[in-house]
Amino acid sequence: MLASRVRALRASQRGLATAINTDSIVAPKGFESRTPPYAKLLKNLAVAKRVLNNQPLTLAEKILYSHLVEPEELAVGKGSTANIRGVEYFKLNPDRVAMQDASAQMALLQFMTCGMPNTAVPGSIHCDHLIVGKDGAKSDLKSSIATNKEVFDFLQSCGQKYGIQFWGPGSGIIHQIVLENFSVPGLMMLGTDSHTPNAGGLGAIAIGVGGADAVDALTGTPWELKAPKILGVKLTGQLSGWSSPKDIITHLAGLLTVRGGTGFIVEYFGEGVKSLSCTGMATICNMGAEIGATTSTFPMQDAHYRYLRATNRAPIADLARDVNKNFGFMTADEGAQYDQVVEIDLNTLEPSVNGPFTPDLSTPISKLSETTKENKWPQNITAGLIGSCTNSSYQDMSRAVSIMKQAEKAGLKPKIPFFVTPGSEQIRATIERDGLIETFEKNGAIVLANACGPCIGQWDRGANAPKDTNVIFTSFNRNFRARNDGNRNTMNFLTSPDIVTAMIYSGDMNFNPLTQSIKLQNGDEFMFQPPAGEELPSNGFIAGREEFYPELEPVPVPEVQVEVSPDSDRLQLLEPFEAWDGKELSTTLLLKVEGKCTTDHISAAGAWLKYKGHLENISNNTLIGAQNKETGEVNTAYDLGGTSYGIPELMIKWKNENRPWIVVAEHNYGEGSAREHAALSPRFLGGKAILVKSFARIHETNLKKQGMLPLTFANESDYDKLSAGDKLETTNLIDMLEKGGDNGGMINIKVTKRSGETFEIPCKHTMSKDQVEFFKAGSAINYIGRLKREQQ
Repeated sequence: MLASRVRALRASQRGLATAINTDSIVAPKGFESRTPPYAKLLKNLAVAKRVLNNQPLTLAEKILYSHLVEPEELAVGKGSTANIRGVEYFKLNPDRVAMQDASAQMALLQFMTCGMPNTAVPGSIHCDHLIVGKDGAKSDLKSSIATNKEVFDFLQSCGQKYGIQFWGPGSGIIHQIVLENFSVPGLMMLGTDSHTPNAGGLGAIAIGVGGADAVDALTGTPWELKAPKILGVKLTGQLSGWSSPKDIITHLAGLLTVRGGTGFIVEYFGEGVKSLSCTGMATICNMGAEIGATTSTFPMQDAHYRYLRATNRAPIADLARDVNKNFGFMTADEGAQYDQVVEIDLNTLEPSVNGPFTPDLSTPISKLSETTKENKWPQNITAGLIGSCTNSSYQDMSRAVSIMKQAEKAGLKPKIPFFVTPGSEQIRATIERDGLIETFEKNGAIVLANACGPCIGQWDRGANAPKDTNVIFTSFNRNFRARNDGNRNTMNFLTSPDIVTAMIYSGDMNFNPLTQSIKLQNGDEFMFQPPAGEELPSNGFIAGREEFYPELEPVPVPEVQVEVSPDSDRLQLLEPFEAWDGKELSTTLLLKVEGKCTTDHISAAGAWLKYKGHLENISNNTLIGAQNKETGEVNTAYDLGGTSYGIPELMIKWKNENRPWIVVAEHNYGEGSAREHAALSPRFLGGKAILVKSFARIHETNLKKQGMLPLTFANESDYDKLSAGDKLETTNLIDMLEKGGDNGGMINIKVTKRSGETFEIPCKHTMSKDQVEFFKAGSAINYIGRLKREQQ
């Protein structure tokens, strides 16, 4: 039935395409690789709308449906998106891929195994994660380039060989560069970083993924995504005073928690959107990752048009505006339905401070002092840091400087160290020209390199770094234990650059810059006025140093050799994982994890980032941050004989003994970064399955891509019945695989306790037909490689 309907719809496509008259929509000359294929997308969308009986669509659905490989397949929804959202799997053709240096290594090592001469879609590599922040941009960049030369050379040679644009160390943070150069309304892109949704601030659908997912797009293989539900956030009123775009998302995180956006795309709408800058919208979309959202996006605004023109993309701006005006492509249809709606009144929104140790513990600034005392948090702040991919725009920096100038005029000096991270060379050069860097530096700030630095854990606090509990204030996006400086007791409170900048002059958690004053040396009282800044520089952006910009349209150079030394401790060629053996899984429970277990717990960053391209070496950090439910210990698991081991050491031992293992855990397992190694390493060390109360979206997908079986408890109380050393065996895995995953979504597990007691527990799976093939082949890369070889 469905097949005949699809054939009929295909037959009508030619007439439909003519009816919507897309022939005149052509990418501007010189901007072809940076312009979405609007004509094709509009034709696809027309088919989708016809299949859905012209049901009003949200903006997110318009962009997703227009990128479907076969939009006719929406017929499965029987005319309603309600039958599609959260149920069906999409096969999509993304327009572009962006990769940061830490994750690009594994993505490219996997891409190399596919044997293709070039990528199927435009791609870019960004060297931003491996640069340590300590003394300042010049010295930090020099030492980081020397330390990571082998990796940077590898990435550059891959870029040259396959025609991927290479943004070298010091050029900027991936998400800021994408916003300045590649993000466009209506675009769909994948990025190997969880904060890829930053590009949604410019009206794109940009989704964070693991390296194997990126390889799908790079090889032209349709990329699979479970159809998200749509969460509408209605903004009313207008921001003013100290309130900023950062406060919208920190407030929303407090409302929804780190799991509240899981399975949703967040779509903003309402009159309040019009007052936001493009970079402010990017800040909001960036931190949508902290509520677990698939991505976030905004409808096209005048602010988008202004930003595109300011970043030297006027022809794209004009085309996008015309496409939206004539076809309404970058806005939701009137009457579009959301699965859930949250309303935020910007008129009454006050600044929030989120933390510690989780980005959803939100405290209004007016209640921070009271909350600090109730929780017995330290009252002294030890450092302030602004910038990162979340808040490094010209507007952010100019507002921070307006606060510093007020303090400078009053004779105030910062009481604690202050660090500033520009988001890109364009931002750095422009704020230097306009005197902002001079103001930062003469007031004691250390301006770091255009890179992630402290936000991703690349922060050297020196010999006097606090070893005990201490507080930092940052404008970053994530604040898990040990993330920023390696100290599990560093409490990172996330807030706007405005609040961070004001707080460095008091160094006190009890200070509220909105209502309280600071006593000056002469006895007078000084009170900050609300910050003021420019949306865009009045004199325009300048590019800065030419050496930080790549070739605009790189062409593959097949003769370039990509060298990986067998003796390297930084890079290692991949060996394919073994295929499924055709049997039910039989595993031993290695560890029962307690509480929050993010990708930082599963595959720590910081000093471990240097091993991102060497699977064997980085696997030595697997789950070292996890807490053992049965003993309360961190990075401790017990062999069957009772001997204690570090968690990865026991995994290695059991792998050598041919003892497949499983880990069980609690809610939102794998929350945080799109860290593919959190799936690769367990697989490499002999893991077969992960059983939890719930998964974070990206991590569950990454596990499937690497040939592991992710399961959730049908009854969460069954978690309490399991203990380390239990034997867990599937009883209907073969049946599920034979049915292409379509077996009702259940996997039954027989549990054998060490006492000999046995019982069964029901578990849920979300394996699609393609994901079943990944599992059977041993990994997605094994499967894709085989398909590409067969096509040749």
